[in-house]
Amino acid sequence: MKKNLRRKSGQAMTEYIIIVAVVALAALAIFAIFSDTLRAKLGGAVEELGGDTAAKDAALDQGSQDYLKNLDQDGAGN
Repeated sequence: MKKNLRRKSGQAMTEYIIIVAVVALAALAIFAIFSDTLRAKLGGAVEELGGDTAAKDAALDQGSQDYLKNLDQDGAGN
């Protein structure tokens, strides 16, 4: 009996891991699709909170795909 219970517990844990992985991939896909919109919204929020408008404009001038192409090996932008 104990062996059968342990096997079901491992199965449940595997199912939870698969669900978490699917949710994480879905979240990454959504962020990738809406990245330009999110950047614009966050830039507006930063500007409203007293941030630097020049930095916001510079961030919005470049699309997310262009930004990713210009990343260095260490992840720093140009």
